[in-house]
Amino acid sequence: MENLTLVIPAKNEKESLPIVLEELKKYKLQKIIVLEKTDTQTINAIKNFSCKILYQNNKGYGDALIQGINSVSTKYFSIFNADGSFNPSELENMYKTIQKDEIKFIFASRYETGCSSDDDTFVTYFGNFLFTKLGRIFFGLKITDILYTFVMGSTESFKNLNIQNKDFTFCVELPIKANKQKILISTSKSNERARIGGKKKVNALKDGFLILISMLRLFLTK
Repeated sequence: MENLTLVIPAKNEKESLPIVLEELKKYKLQKIIVLEKTDTQTINAIKNFSCKILYQNNKGYGDALIQGINSVSTKYFSIFNADGSFNPSELENMYKTIQKDEIKFIFASRYETGCSSDDDTFVTYFGNFLFTKLGRIFFGLKITDILYTFVMGSTESFKNLNIQNKDFTFCVELPIKANKQKILISTSKSNERARIGGKKKVNALKDGFLILISMLRLFLTK
C-alpha cells in the first residue's frame, strides 16, 4: 500500500493515537496527522513516530479532513480515526478493491451482513439508518452507512469535488457530490472497534440537525 496516505484527524487523542500509530507500523503507507497547534499533549505523545504532522488552520472535523486530503501526494488516501475504532487490517481489502473497475471511492459499512460496531448507540444507529435511507431515496446512494467516515478514495477525484463543509456534515457531502458527478463508488465490510480513549466528538442531536440541513441544501443544488 505504498501508494496510500492515511489522513488522521486528531483532537485530544494523547491516549489512543500512539497505540493507533504503533499498530500501523507494519503497513507500508504514509500518514498525515491533522490537529490544532495548541494540542500539545497529543503532539508530544506521537513525537517518536514516523508521520507528517499538519497543523490545522481553522477548526472543525471536515476542515481537518479537507486540509489533510488536499496535502496528500499519493494516488489514494484514506480517512482513518485516531481513536482506535478503525481496524487497519481492513485497509488491505479496501486498497485492492479501489484499484478495480474504475472505482474512485470506497465507503466502509458497519451494517452489512457480518459487520458490527462496538461504538454505536441506539441514537447513532437510528440516525445513521435515517440519513442512509434519505441518501438512497433523494440521491440514489447505494452505500449502507452514510455517517461512517472510514473512506478510501482517489486523491485526484476528491480534489475535484470541491468539498466545502467544515464540520461533521462532511460525511454526507462527500458521497452525495461523488454520486452527483456519476463517480463510481463502492462499499466494504467493516467491524468498528470500541474507541481506546477520549469522548465521542459527535453531538447526536446538533450534528444530526446540521446533517439534515446539509442534505436538503445538496438536494436543492444542481
